[in-house]
Amino acid sequence: MKCAVVGGTGLIGSRVVENLNAAGHQAVPHALTTGVDIITGQGLDAAVEGADVVINLTNSPTFDDASLAFFQTSMDNLLAASEKGRVRHFVILSIVGVDQVPDLDYYRAKTLQENILKAGPIPYSIVRATQFMEFMDATLAMTTDGDTVRLPRTPVQPIAAADVSAIVAEVAAGSPLNGVLNIAGPDVYPLDELGRLTLTAKGDGRSVVTDNSAGMFAAAHGDVLTAPNDARIAPTHYTDWLS
Repeated sequence: MKCAVVGGTGLIGSRVVENLNAAGHQAVPHALTTGVDIITGQGLDAAVEGADVVINLTNSPTFDDASLAFFQTSMDNLLAASEKGRVRHFVILSIVGVDQVPDLDYYRAKTLQENILKAGPIPYSIVRATQFMEFMDATLAMTTDGDTVRLPRTPVQPIAAADVSAIVAEVAAGSPLNGVLNIAGPDVYPLDELGRLTLTAKGDGRSVVTDNSAGMFAAAHGDVLTAPNDARIAPTHYTDWLS
C-alpha cells in the first residue's frame, strides 16, 4: 500500500512513516522541506499521485483564530488533490473532546477540519488523541511566572507519541472508519497534579499553584479531555514514560 504522509517529518508523522514502512507499506513523508506546501498547493498533486492513503498530520503554526483559515485552506487543497489522484482513504489526527471546547480557537479550528473531511468526497478515518506526554513541558512553560507554574485541575489523560503513531499507522493501513476512533493513555490526572509530578521527576525547582483560570486548558470543563467509554487505551503509563 502506498501512503502519502503529509506532515511526515514531525513528531508523529516521522514515526508513522517508520511504522508503515516497517509493516511493508510504502510510506513517503511530505512537508515544506520536501517541496510540498498545503496552503499554496505547490507540490500537492505530485505528492498524492498514486497514493492509496493520504495521512494528514500537519498542524497550524498558531493556536489563535488564524488556525481556522489554515485548516480550511489546507483541507480544501488536500482533498482536491486527493480526489484528483483517486485516493481511497484519508486520515487525520484530531483531539479527544475537540468539539466540546468552543471557547478555544484552536479546538474550533480542529473541529472545522473534521467537518470538512466528513463532508468531503473521500472515505475517511479520524483518530482523536488525548494530550501528548511530550507536550507537558510546553504546557508548564505557558503558565510559568518565575518559579511558579499556574495550572487548573482540568482532568487529562496523557498519551505517548509513540502509541499515537502506532495507532495512526494501523488505522491508515486498514479500511476507512468513516467515523472517529478515540485513543488515550491509561491514567487520568488533574493537570495541576500532573505538573507537580513532572517537575518532581525532573528535579525542577518550580512549584505549581492550582489556578482554574490559568492557561488554555482552563477552557475545558468537566472531563471532556479524557477518554470516552468507547476509547482505545494505549499501554504507556506517564510515570514509565517520564523515567
